[in-house]
Amino acid sequence: MHRVEAQIERLIQEINYDEVSRLFSMLSGGKRLRAKLVLKIANEHEDAPLLAAIVELIHGASLLHDDVIDEAMTRRGKASVNATEGSKTAVMLGDILYSKAFTELVHFDKLVAQTISASVTDLSKGEMMDVKMAESFNSDEKKYLDMLYLKTATLIEAAAKASAILAGKNAATHALYGRNLGLSFQIIDDILDITSDEATLGKPAMNDFVEGKCTLPYIYLYHALDEQDKHRLVSSHAKEISSEESAWIKENMQKYNTIEKSFELALKLSNEAQEAMAEDPELVAILETMIKRSY
Repeated sequence: MHRVEAQIERLIQEINYDEVSRLFSMLSGGKRLRAKLVLKIANEHEDAPLLAAIVELIHGASLLHDDVIDEAMTRRGKASVNATEGSKTAVMLGDILYSKAFTELVHFDKLVAQTISASVTDLSKGEMMDVKMAESFNSDEKKYLDMLYLKTATLIEAAAKASAILAGKNAATHALYGRNLGLSFQIIDDILDITSDEATLGKPAMNDFVEGKCTLPYIYLYHALDEQDKHRLVSSHAKEISSEESAWIKENMQKYNTIEKSFELALKLSNEAQEAMAEDPELVAILETMIKRSY
């Protein structure tokens, strides 16, 4: 990973603007999941660290824009750029990271570059869908999973597929692996938003629902409730909810096993990805770690 970090630092320095370097230094690197995938799949290719760095710049740009859209004041337990520097600055920094990433992609084979760049279009469409869906309570599981694929899984899928192309490996099976990893990763995130505490999450628990997001546990709960309780759940959507209402939601999720049902889907997707990568224990290990994580 130190080679990836060195490439990221080089790319930021090449932008040649101290303000960008200062702002970028404020961003938390996170788990670098996408970069690790690139390195594990194309570990012997000399351009793997650069591809990993490009994907991380794209991911960082998407998070900057996400925080502005969500008006998020924290990111991974730290103040977000839009909180400390303003939304205009956060959007412009995101734009710079996107454009620098695309500039670097031209050095790669056309199919690799197309795979990554197409995923950014999908990612942006997914972000727009997420915003639109937050305008009202969504009880459609397929609609939610379609949005989740575009917003979260598509870049992970593209990173895995592009790395496989770079390394001369099976692009289709690696794409399936990346897609399912991305979907199951986000479903686990959705579960943790409900089951973890604020100290662990770095943001208030059940924040997704307050922001207008209807994740799988809420969708499954809606379909399990009677009409009166359906109305109660919907009326709590996209607003600050009392501790009493929060407790009511969690109690009913426990009653109807909606957390378990959500986890079962994440596990099913993870198992499919493990089967696709059965001959690669390192990629299987990433899935196993992800499905068991608590933060």
